[in-house]
Amino acid sequence: VNMSVDKGFNNVTINNPADITIIIGYFIVVISVGIWSMFRTNRGTVGGYFLAGRTMTWWPVGASLFASNIGSGHFVGLAGTGAASGIAVGGFEWNALFIVLLLGWLFVPVYLTAGVSSPGSAGLLSASNVYHSLYVDMFSGAVFIQQALGWNIYVAVIALLLITALYTVTGGLAALMYTDTVQTFVIIAGAFVLTGFSFAEVGGYNSLLAKYSSAVPANFSSMDPQRYNISQQCYTPRQDAFSLLRDPTTGDLPWPGVLFGIAIVGGWYWCTDQVIVQRCLAARSLTHVKAGCIMCGYLKLLPMFLMVFPGMISRVLYPDEVGCVVPELCKQVCGTEVGCSNIAYPKLVVSIMPNGLRGLMLAVMLAALMSSLASIFNSSSTLFTMDIWTRIRPQATERELIVVGRIWVLCIVAISICWIPVVQAAQSGQLFDYIQSISSYLAPPIASVFLLAVFVKRVNEMGAFWGLIGGLVMGLCRMLPEFWFGTGSCIFPSYCPFLVCGIHYLYFAIILFLCTSVLVLLVSYCTEPIDDQHLHRLVFSLRYSKEERTDLDGEQEEKARRALRETQERTRENNYTVAEEEEKSGICQLVSRLCEGSKGSQDLNQEAPEATEQMPDISEDPVWKHAVDANALVMMAVAVFLWGYYA
Repeated sequence: VNMSVDKGFNNVTINNPADITIIIGYFIVVISVGIWSMFRTNRGTVGGYFLAGRTMTWWPVGASLFASNIGSGHFVGLAGTGAASGIAVGGFEWNALFIVLLLGWLFVPVYLTAGVSSPGSAGLLSASNVYHSLYVDMFSGAVFIQQALGWNIYVAVIALLLITALYTVTGGLAALMYTDTVQTFVIIAGAFVLTGFSFAEVGGYNSLLAKYSSAVPANFSSMDPQRYNISQQCYTPRQDAFSLLRDPTTGDLPWPGVLFGIAIVGGWYWCTDQVIVQRCLAARSLTHVKAGCIMCGYLKLLPMFLMVFPGMISRVLYPDEVGCVVPELCKQVCGTEVGCSNIAYPKLVVSIMPNGLRGLMLAVMLAALMSSLASIFNSSSTLFTMDIWTRIRPQATERELIVVGRIWVLCIVAISICWIPVVQAAQSGQLFDYIQSISSYLAPPIASVFLLAVFVKRVNEMGAFWGLIGGLVMGLCRMLPEFWFGTGSCIFPSYCPFLVCGIHYLYFAIILFLCTSVLVLLVSYCTEPIDDQHLHRLVFSLRYSKEERTDLDGEQEEKARRALRETQERTRENNYTVAEEEEKSGICQLVSRLCEGSKGSQDLNQEAPEATEQMPDISEDPVWKHAVDANALVMMAVAVFLWGYYA
């Protein structure tokens, strides 16, 4: 047993010249693109830094949506859950094809006409998502780095965090979206290469169908079953492994939960989460938003074939390691006793890829990790600056907001570094199940409040507030006991009471969504409604209204606008003293360009009101409108066919 463990995984590291050259080349390309976009775009204004000046075309929008969503957690989590239980986890990805269209066609028009810079005003719940996503990406990245490289975890993660923070702090959202575009091509190309090698190794798709059901760890027979009390279902692949829709009571992912529960969690993530919506708000028009969403939807077809199926192949090729169930052996293989399915993807990379291509796959994992971390950094910065700091200092200048946003990114990096010991000590079975279960306890209240607020005029502030609070309490009533008792596994069952933890997390998401919706509507209809004069362009039915909107917080908004106008006047006056700045040393000029934007961006300060005050135009050219609508229908037809084929 020890020989098979030692031979199988931990001794393979990426240390040859070909791999190292590929990795260094990747970092040079990413940093170069970040620097290019940093000097190409206007970073000296709030709109330029946080929303890329709202000038992005459809293809970087779509690529950035995909790259921000596909993190290292997907490679580790999707492949791991696929190895453990089959293709049903791919339903999370294919469900997004429909939800992302809701984002472009229903939600973004309201966000644009409302003039928001971030939809993430759900405070504590939005912050919890940021740090939850940060933890997941760091954990999955650590799994790959430790197993594939053999590097010290502190050195590797700190280096990644600092490089990611470099182009996030200096370049803003534009640098993020251009580097995301490069990383999207790297992710897809590398994943295609590994998928090709994987299917060649297993003997093709038909061979996978035949061999997966018999991928049982051979070393289990040498152990004493009575000692561990391990039932056969713990180490035998599921009979419904190649079915997307499974039994509503005995399935690990029951079909009502897959169809409706995932849609609720997906509605929160794709339609309200700051990381995703911020990319759409940076587009130059609504047509570009819709086209970007379609591009992202097509790309979301790929994870099933590039991550889930390779994870299942990994179990077929290495059942003793990936399918490990005996606690002592699992501890030797991957450092945790509850199972080693999370190593399925890294195992393939270090075992079947030749020199050079193995370095390419590490670059793919680093691309996914850095893209997700960069998105989290920038979105957290926007949330803190626009939703919290402006409340603390309503008269803050543009320069102050940008500097505060950059400093906050550095604070997040410091917090992330302090989080590394927690990541090292993490005990996780199927990472993707963990991700989705936590989302199912926290996301439905946000999804409910946003959906009702956008489409039901009668919903008011009191209803939204108590809906969020009530939903949070109900979600915590499920999440905290599950943390206390543990989620359990086939080997180590949980002792959490059935009344609390017995309901599948996707069913719980449906119940929580419905309860929150009832609470929001009940409180809203029992309190004073909001007059239409306050709702023009804030709800879907009034998105085309041309009437002037009276803000409920009118006085504060007027003070903020006056402060902004005064700031712009002072900035224009300061532009006459630019000649003095040229006398600075080269180092001072470099620091000034990194922290405040170039002199060219200061000269563009007149564009700030356009990004912050002028109502965006959501009208569309009829030809291009019909073109994106037709593409959306084609994409949905493709999605329905794939759902039906694998159902």
